[in-house]
Amino acid sequence: MKKTVVALTVAASMGLGSLFTGSSIVTEAATISNLKDKQNEIHNKRSNLKSDINDANTKINVLQGQQANVKSEMKRLDFAIGDTNAKIHDKTAKIVETQSKVNQLQGEIEVIVKRMEKRNNLLKERARNYQETGGMVNYIDVLMGAKNFSDFIDRANAVATIMEADQELLKQADMDKKELVEKRTKVEKDLASLQEMKSELEQMNKQLSSQRTAKNKLLSKLVRKEEEVHEGKLALEEQEQILAGQEAAIQKAIQLEKERQAAAAAPAKTPTPSGGGAGKAPAISGGTFTRPAAGIISSGFGTRPGFRPGEFHFGVDIANHASNVQILAAADGVVIRSYYSSSYGNCIFISHSINGQVYTTVYAHMEARLVGTGAVVKKGQQIGIMGSTGDSTGQHLHFELHRGQWVPDRHNAINPVGIVPL
Repeated sequence: MKKTVVALTVAASMGLGSLFTGSSIVTEAATISNLKDKQNEIHNKRSNLKSDINDANTKINVLQGQQANVKSEMKRLDFAIGDTNAKIHDKTAKIVETQSKVNQLQGEIEVIVKRMEKRNNLLKERARNYQETGGMVNYIDVLMGAKNFSDFIDRANAVATIMEADQELLKQADMDKKELVEKRTKVEKDLASLQEMKSELEQMNKQLSSQRTAKNKLLSKLVRKEEEVHEGKLALEEQEQILAGQEAAIQKAIQLEKERQAAAAAPAKTPTPSGGGAGKAPAISGGTFTRPAAGIISSGFGTRPGFRPGEFHFGVDIANHASNVQILAAADGVVIRSYYSSSYGNCIFISHSINGQVYTTVYAHMEARLVGTGAVVKKGQQIGIMGSTGDSTGQHLHFELHRGQWVPDRHNAINPVGIVPL
């Protein structure tokens, strides 16, 4: 008795008029005219509810459209994230490759450095020899020591070759230095560029992932909103259905009033119980009300052990573990609604008029319902079979008595003990 029942917003002012008083169907105060007025009032309320239901459908369509847009954007972000990840993997592979080149270049550099060191050592040795022997003077001595012109030419060529080799060593050293600097600069530049691109891609991926998370939160929010609107719509539809039941009940009351007026002088008939089930039924009491089911009172009206703080039991529970236990109408009346509720399970709402006062009785958790919405029932007539459907933990009848129409907060629920013979 939580979700569906609390969601119902049955208009408390929708009294059906005095439908049954003893053997007469309606009192003189409940004229056909004011019954029709009540019927029109309910009809207008139903129209308003239908308009609210249409508004809810419009909101649901808008929310579903927004969800579709968000899902489309999430799909785009997923592709963008996938593409960015692929680029990150590519740059990472190139960084590894470039780093390998750096390592290879480092080996080449070491070779160049060793070669340069050898050349430098050779040049240093040459310079030391120049100092020790007098440098160019030594070359002149070599030339002047020629024995003949041919020997002079050979010696001159040899000196030129040696000097040219020295110059080549110096030139090669400069080229090696330049090559070393260029290779280092290029590879380091390539590596830095790749690392920068990877960093930018990782930052982009982080932003895309953040956007994806935000879109996912937005989608969850829209889904929750749609669920709330759906729940509200279901509540409105259930309200409209109960009002439809009340409107039909009033139409039935109008017809009964016409029949009553046509047979006003006829003697009253004693109501005849119509059990019909195999299970035991309680004896039909005299007076206005009778016990709705045989069994023991397992839970009374009001607060009770095991309830959460602030929770209230708006009826009494009659338990009976026998099979096919009959549920009887507690008094003459018209069935406002007979349906399955997620909380009440199989349940029936009946409107009664007792000496001009409207009462509503509720019968919940039944295994089966034997009368439908709009049915006219008599006191003691079987309307169902005891069960344990809906929000129930064992076979019993949850029975409520309301002074007036049933309302969602059930503030007009009264303790049936002392009014109904339980």
